[in-house]
Amino acid sequence: MNKIYTDAGSALDGLLFDGMFLAAGGFGLCGIPELLIAAIRDAGTEGLTIASNNCGVDDFGLGVLLKTKQIKKMISSYVGENAEFMRQYLSGELELEFNPQGTLAERMRAGGAGIAGFYTKTGVGTLVAEGKEHKSFNGETYMLETGIIADLSIVKAWKADASGNLVFRKTARNFNPPAATCGTVCVAEVEEIVPAGSLDPDQIHLPGIYVHRLVQGEHEKRIEQRTTRAAA
Repeated sequence: MNKIYTDAGSALDGLLFDGMFLAAGGFGLCGIPELLIAAIRDAGTEGLTIASNNCGVDDFGLGVLLKTKQIKKMISSYVGENAEFMRQYLSGELELEFNPQGTLAERMRAGGAGIAGFYTKTGVGTLVAEGKEHKSFNGETYMLETGIIADLSIVKAWKADASGNLVFRKTARNFNPPAATCGTVCVAEVEEIVPAGSLDPDQIHLPGIYVHRLVQGEHEKRIEQRTTRAAA
């Protein structure tokens, strides 16, 4: 089975539909599937629900889908750095479901592992607990969170082989592995595709069984927050 596609648009061919649920890897601007996001923008797919740690910035990452108003709802743990996100949310144009960061990662991992739900203490007594089932274990209160299963996962890795085995680079190994596993279909964009057998099996971060399609491309290395000091 050939998993390698020539570009992001062809890698998404036949997978996109209005109203779909996506899981997207990345943290801030690190390890984000920028090529696939741009292809979704160009495809014009609307009414998207997206589970991702954050929503990029105004002109990069998932922020480009906000700009074109293709996102209906975000399931996120951090929504700073994006003025358009704030504007759409406050005006009622965008739905938002907040999750603590660890809870969101575990919801993705649980969905990929076939776990329907789990109990956690994180968020008990806060707004994120409203409407959720609570239960006591050993005298402590926990609340029920459900696993995430998306129609499509889009992730970014450093290297892949032709079978789709992935290696992530440094902090880009953040939300990408759990996001990849929770999608019914997973498309990965990578910086380099190497021949089968080139990757050390002990260094593979995500087995190729989770990855259905691959695309290689050039990626922009952005710095989300730059802090400098004046020369002496």
